[in-house]
Amino acid sequence: MRVVIQRVTEAHVDVAGATVGAIRTGLLVLVGVTSTDTQKDAEYLADKIIHLRIFPDDVRRMNRSLLEAQGELLVVSQFTLYGDCRKGRRPGFDEAAPPEQAKTLYDYFVERLRLSNTIVETGVFQAEMEVHLINDGPVTFVLDSNKNS
Repeated sequence: MRVVIQRVTEAHVDVAGATVGAIRTGLLVLVGVTSTDTQKDAEYLADKIIHLRIFPDDVRRMNRSLLEAQGELLVVSQFTLYGDCRKGRRPGFDEAAPPEQAKTLYDYFVERLRLSNTIVETGVFQAEMEVHLINDGPVTFVLDSNKNS
């Protein structure tokens, strides 16, 4: 699994002109799933996201986790994180998991995040979405469960 996390002061996702998920201070999490991913990958990334110390403390150092900052999560599926642009002019998506497999793991990932008693909002899997955010910092990280050693 691959995620892009962005620290935000607010974010929301719209589908067909209606807001389906919205948060205040927290993290926007874009999630891509590949065909070799398992529940272990989802568990690893959920735990990493919840405990990663990327929120400012009293002296503005990145020293607090999402839990300590009482932040919220907006999780949006994004298969294009596994787009391969190395050849030609059109991205290839061979590494992205088939929709049924990706949805199962995406849903499991969201449930793992919810176990932390954090507010977790989501987009709509496979929908055309508009994601709106105010990036705080800006602070953006890419995490990949296949590189967790």
